[in-house]
Amino acid sequence: MEETTRHPLVVARRAVGMTMEEFVSGIHAAAARRDLRSGIDEARVRKWQRGVQPSEESQIYIAEALGWPADIVRADDWPNWLPLTADGVVPLGPHSSVPALREALRTAMDRRNFFAISGVALSALAADWAAGPANALAQARDGKPIGEDFVAYLENSAQQLAGFATEQHTAMLLDSHLSTVTELLEHGRCTPALRLRLHTLAASLSQTVAWHRFDLGRHTHASQNWIAGLHNAHAAGDHDMGAGLLGDLAYQAAWRGDHTTAASILNYALSRVQNPAARCLLQLRLARTLAARGDRNERRPVLRALAAAEKHLNDAGTDRPAWCAWVSEADLAVDSGQALLDLGDTGRAHRLITEGERLLPAARDKTRGVFLAYRAASYLDLREPEPAATVATQSLLLARRIGAPRCVQLVDDLLPRFQPYQDAQGVPELLQLAAA
Repeated sequence: MEETTRHPLVVARRAVGMTMEEFVSGIHAAAARRDLRSGIDEARVRKWQRGVQPSEESQIYIAEALGWPADIVRADDWPNWLPLTADGVVPLGPHSSVPALREALRTAMDRRNFFAISGVALSALAADWAAGPANALAQARDGKPIGEDFVAYLENSAQQLAGFATEQHTAMLLDSHLSTVTELLEHGRCTPALRLRLHTLAASLSQTVAWHRFDLGRHTHASQNWIAGLHNAHAAGDHDMGAGLLGDLAYQAAWRGDHTTAASILNYALSRVQNPAARCLLQLRLARTLAARGDRNERRPVLRALAAAEKHLNDAGTDRPAWCAWVSEADLAVDSGQALLDLGDTGRAHRLITEGERLLPAARDKTRGVFLAYRAASYLDLREPEPAATVATQSLLLARRIGAPRCVQLVDDLLPRFQPYQDAQGVPELLQLAAA
């Protein structure tokens, strides 16, 4: 029984490499630290794995036996609070989509970072995805039947919510939708076609939630949701969506300065992606992260990636995945400019960034705030503090209005570069605004 069950307690124990005997000993040790004795044995643990709920005291012992702090326990939400991995990355497998979603939901509930997901673990996940065929869809469970109308409702409402990803009040709705889809995948009964739609919806929702977390600076939670999305795109056999989610993980790694991990993930993602718009986006991100390394030997690979991105954008038609439907000439210009800025081609970089910001549609306010911050940086590289202060102020005001902390951070990172120009027009006002 134990070897075939997928109960979260078994998954959690195996994730940390514990035998049943070691686990029971860990429970006894947790009780002994409180000068108590525990009568829990292997038979009792097997009952928990078959659905019997442990007492709150036992759940605390379980957490500590697994190496987690006691305050991770939410006794009324057994077994969903259990960590399912030792390093934060659920390995790809035939039944990994729901555990990955559960791990993302658990991490979000904890609102704490017990570990940082390593670049090695993320690169290994990307390699597994690139090497293997898509998993067959898991069979429907013997639970309550799922109606097509309800799935259609979830799909439509999720699409609407995606347009408000930076609005703070959407966070609970997004989490609720993702939790509902997770429950349907784990316990619902439906046709294979409807289950495929649920996996696709889970991937899309996870991606939206991840960007919301990323914009708020909650990086572990963002990673977990991108990973959960990757598992579900894999289960649905959607290579382009999977590549996009890997591209998001790479973007996060680059944002945090880990360009080696970012480049590794992007190369794996590019090995299977087909849609030209998707390939354009991934090549732009590869060019950006290679340029940011500051290695002169990277110039040729950067220019090669930029040329590939331009070709793929020219080849892209209207048939694009939703997650990259927005990729445009504006993105090509600004990202190319940013890469050239890192390569030291300041004049050309500034022209491209300025042109890209001008081409951006009015509807993309968050992206406009980011582009304005990039433009300010290019003005500073040209030693033109007055226009730099003007566009940095525009970026900061826009970011605060729409609630985009990531954009605010970009401007904050530029402030030390304004310090030598405190007598320049607009600079004192910018510094005062940033401090307010």
